[in-house]
Amino acid sequence: MSGIQDDLLNGSGNGTSTRNGAKGNGHRNGHGNGNGNANRPETPLARLQESHRAIISRLPNELCQPTWGIICGSGLGGLADHLEERVDVQYADIPHMPRSTVQGHKSAFAFGFLSKSSSAAFSAEEKAQNGTTSRRIPVVAALGRFHLYEGYDAQDAAMLVRLFKLLGASSVVVTNASGGLHPDWDVGTIMAMHDHLSLPTLSSMNPLIGENFELGSRFIAMSDAYDPALRLALYRSAASLGTETLSLLRSGTYAYVAGPTYESRAESRFLRSAGADCVGMSTVPEVISARHLGLRILGISLVTNKVVVTPYFDADAAVRQELKTGKTFDAEAIRKQDAGEAANHEEVLEVGRRRADDVRKLVERTILTADA
Repeated sequence: MSGIQDDLLNGSGNGTSTRNGAKGNGHRNGHGNGNGNANRPETPLARLQESHRAIISRLPNELCQPTWGIICGSGLGGLADHLEERVDVQYADIPHMPRSTVQGHKSAFAFGFLSKSSSAAFSAEEKAQNGTTSRRIPVVAALGRFHLYEGYDAQDAAMLVRLFKLLGASSVVVTNASGGLHPDWDVGTIMAMHDHLSLPTLSSMNPLIGENFELGSRFIAMSDAYDPALRLALYRSAASLGTETLSLLRSGTYAYVAGPTYESRAESRFLRSAGADCVGMSTVPEVISARHLGLRILGISLVTNKVVVTPYFDADAAVRQELKTGKTFDAEAIRKQDAGEAANHEEVLEVGRRRADDVRKLVERTILTADA
């Protein structure tokens, strides 16, 4: 157990609350399971410690210290479906824990073991090799995350990885669904995150704003946030799974926006021109907090739709054409075309379901080989 983790579990730290005066029965947004004002711990760290104690009280000893944490994005909750000896802990049973309110997200942690012997990411020949069938790695998967657009703040969005740290994890896999900005990438592309562009955290919504409560340094670099060894392990896993899987994988930059609206055409063009390859509404607060805690980070983004950057309907040209030809322009057809291009959450979930098995195999194989 690291010195930082010792301090966390034993109550070290001098943090102050940044939750704008949360009161009453739990979380300030009405989603928590606290014990009221009288018993509410005064600091964010003390609340995390109380949440941690509640979690491990519901687990067998062998699952109390997972080495990996996984955050499942929209439609990717199946990442936890093949855990051995799985135990779920509902967020509702954890003091001070927010709830995920988004379709495609659950509100629970799934604890269990990843094993080569039960993973579809390994061939029968690989499983038959000496010493591989008994290898098991304890993990925890968060089946729901917290977004700014749900009314939560950046501290709430970072809570999952902070709990991963208290539980003992040293590495995290953060996954998400995103809109494709790169002109050459198709829907279904799996992107290994090598950087991010985050307008919310550059301006004001950084989870590290406030007193630094001894989880990490006051100022941290983000230029090397995404672990190159884990990204290399991901690519090796894709190559082992076959050329089709490898062809789906790209490396790129994820743009973080607050949501919940999908991007306008002008916003999409701006993000593309700034160097982003895809865009989504999560993940970066978790990455910043994980970096603060010294956790190794693997980021995976599944492109579930293409952002709209097609030219605008030219009303001026349409009217001039009407004057020239005497034929009325069909505006309804343009409206239907625009609606057909627009992003929607159902599309996001459907692509997530179709590609979930590919992402699951990649994550399982990467975890089981990166720690080998």
